[in-house]
Amino acid sequence: MLALGAGIALGLASTIAERINHEGRILGPEPTVTSPVLFNTLEADAIVSALQIFPRDSAWNEDISGRPVLANSDAMIAKITSELLSSRRTLRAFYEMNFVLVPDRQPMVPIDFFNYEDESDPSPYPIPANLPIETWPRETGTLTLDEWQRDVNGDGGDRHSIIVQPGTGGVWETWLTKRVGSQWEASNGAKFDLNRNALRPAGWTSGDAAGLSMFAGLVRYDECERGMVEHAIRIIVKHTRREYLYPANHHASVPSTTDPDVPAMGQRLRLKSSFVIPDHWTTHEKAVLKALKKYGAIVADNGNFLSISVVPDDRFPEDAFAHLSSIGVGEFEVIQSTGPTEGPRSPGAPTAHAGPDLTVAPNQPLQLQGFVAATLPTAIEWRSYAGNTAVQFDDATETNTVVTFSAPGSHTLMLSADDGVHAVAYDAVIVQVTDAIQLRAIRAGTNIHLNWSGGNAPFDIESTPGYPVSSWNHVQTTDAREASIPVVDDQQFFRVRGGTP
Repeated sequence: MLALGAGIALGLASTIAERINHEGRILGPEPTVTSPVLFNTLEADAIVSALQIFPRDSAWNEDISGRPVLANSDAMIAKITSELLSSRRTLRAFYEMNFVLVPDRQPMVPIDFFNYEDESDPSPYPIPANLPIETWPRETGTLTLDEWQRDVNGDGGDRHSIIVQPGTGGVWETWLTKRVGSQWEASNGAKFDLNRNALRPAGWTSGDAAGLSMFAGLVRYDECERGMVEHAIRIIVKHTRREYLYPANHHASVPSTTDPDVPAMGQRLRLKSSFVIPDHWTTHEKAVLKALKKYGAIVADNGNFLSISVVPDDRFPEDAFAHLSSIGVGEFEVIQSTGPTEGPRSPGAPTAHAGPDLTVAPNQPLQLQGFVAATLPTAIEWRSYAGNTAVQFDDATETNTVVTFSAPGSHTLMLSADDGVHAVAYDAVIVQVTDAIQLRAIRAGTNIHLNWSGGNAPFDIESTPGYPVSSWNHVQTTDAREASIPVVDDQQFFRVRGGTP
């Protein structure tokens, strides 16, 4: 007599916590930089796409779409409008600050600060030979990077620079930056930490007049291509009052005023929810406008336009942001912003745990094993994040809901917990949806012929003679779908282990 036993478990696999940013996007492995990488490259796109740029609860990453409007919002918008020339009372996208990504061991280079050394983080800085200076290459004509670093034509300008070191989280930013011979000089310099919400010392400037990081608020090519700018945007107004609001730390009121209807550095503007984003506008414009509704804009400097800062990436099409100049100042409102221990930075943020990765057969109900910890009333939601099969949740608002998949494939499910105050908590689980393994054994003389279907090879095939089972013997590991082994007992049991059953 020949018997067959197949010990196939729809098993659990250990899971490694996914790196998920504040927008609910899986970041993947932490990036590694081995040599300086310029901003306008596919390599840079991959690196910055995998970064959490400032903490999830940073003011730059705060969802302010539901924040109340400031009592004097209308008066402030009117003031912003009246101080601009009539031909400049619409939004503008300016190609300004660029950046370079450097490795952890980038050599440190001295830099001479000639204006605000007393408000600068001390030299040396990890300056690479290919340090880009503001507006290059999109707005600098035929000048090479070397020529623009040296400002051979005496063009001047703000000449900001930004150095990002992903491995350490360091960001170094300067103003009026120039290479003189083999030496570097700048008006001043500031260092920020991507992993912390730390501010500059009170009253200190940075590369930005507001004492803010410029890198945090730039509109980048990679995020526009994804269709969503995932942070607040750096915005410029004509005139600011003698005050700064969190997260700003410096004022620059010229001429000086304390008029409460003049915006402060750090003031937060939001595109009104009533503004309808036209379907025919570019992907890049839509990415910016969605961000201005969800994350808003933070006042960072004074200038002659209501303008946002776009990285001068030469991959942007000429008309990438052309329609933005049709948006009037009146389409914005000023909101009540949160302080250093308010909103998402207040205690009691929720956490979400999606449970271990799982394996299941198509159309077989699977109970998820998620849980959420929260101190405030919290909306829970499961959603399909990635996969090529149809997904059906019994109740997507239950942490331990049952889910079924229509066909084989790999699927990522995202669990979120949103209390409306803190950054939304996310976690993900990977479910492998595979056909169940069907193992067949046919005796042929002194051998047993095995073949199987379903699952993902390779498998470990094991056999044991007799009953009760005393031990299992390894037969073979194979990518093939059949094997032949000798008969060792009238009762012979088999099982498949490993692979993806």
